[in-house]
Amino acid sequence: MIKEPFIRISKRTEINRYYAWAIRGISLILALLACAVVIYAMVRLNPLRVYAAMWKGAFGTGKRTWVLIRDVMTLLCIGVGLAPAFKMRFWNIGAEGQILIGGIVTAAIMIYVGEKLSTPLILILMFVSSALAGALWGFIPAFFKAKFGTNETLFTLMMNYIAIQLTSFCVSFWENPYGSNSVGIINRGSKAGWFPAVFGEQYVLNVIIVLAITIIVYVYLKKSKHGYEVAVTGESVRTAEYIGINVPLVTMRTMAFSGAIGAIAGFIAVSGASHTISTSTAGGRGFTGIIVAWLSKFNTFTMILVSLLLVFLEKGASQIASQFDLNDYASGMIKGIILFFILGSEFFIEYKIKFRERKKEVLSA
Repeated sequence: MIKEPFIRISKRTEINRYYAWAIRGISLILALLACAVVIYAMVRLNPLRVYAAMWKGAFGTGKRTWVLIRDVMTLLCIGVGLAPAFKMRFWNIGAEGQILIGGIVTAAIMIYVGEKLSTPLILILMFVSSALAGALWGFIPAFFKAKFGTNETLFTLMMNYIAIQLTSFCVSFWENPYGSNSVGIINRGSKAGWFPAVFGEQYVLNVIIVLAITIIVYVYLKKSKHGYEVAVTGESVRTAEYIGINVPLVTMRTMAFSGAIGAIAGFIAVSGASHTISTSTAGGRGFTGIIVAWLSKFNTFTMILVSLLLVFLEKGASQIASQFDLNDYASGMIKGIILFFILGSEFFIEYKIKFRERKKEVLSA
């Protein structure tokens, strides 16, 4: 007689949207409780004070709030750019490189023609040029994948290192002042090529551009013929080929689209935020964008909330490290615990757990 296992794990066929968000909410509450225990055990601080400090670090002043919004928009743009490739099951790990390529093109235009064109013209030129450069950067690994079956994960990862070296070369070529090994703030005096203030706020244009891209990609993936082809290819390449979808073409087209959006994130980071270029322009956000895309199930609107949460945790961790004189490891641990619970909640959304039922013994008379 085969004994029934105590725990059985099975994949859910479907789950109510509100139930899924309830699971995420419970996981967040559990994460905060776990962090409270760790905080008190490590540094004997009131957890509520620590959480208040995290809120202050993100939303404490109007300037901090807008910096948070700026960083959320950049991360959101990266996650949105990764969504088409990941939905196609093309493992694009090259967002870091795509961001840097877009940043390099943007910085070059700001340096060489920034003061020769009007603000609208130079912004359009930087937007289009960075998108084309990113599309080419994304097309290259897709071409080799489609034609020669190369491993896209390794290919896109290696292209990150190529982009880093290209950025290092450009920084040394454009360094200002000479010998500083830094480009410095580009067009500090004239602010040529900088995003202009809209409604009196510096980062409103960042929000407008990224939200427009978010809506466009949502419609592209959910409502367009191309989005349907991406979804079918991601589910099964053989099925896509059977119904007449040109898989190599879809692969190259989708990665070019993905790379273009990643490079636009670089354009926003340089022209709309830092106004300089360096090897840290991407700052690891290309990899954080992977978390954004996966947690959101490639829904670009859900990515807004996930991006907000991740940036909030980053700002909050920095605040508690400085306010309570904690090292980065302690604040990073708090951030890691919260992420662990949130990522873990996805398991319970995807799978259901059933415990063995205790059978009642039937006594014969």
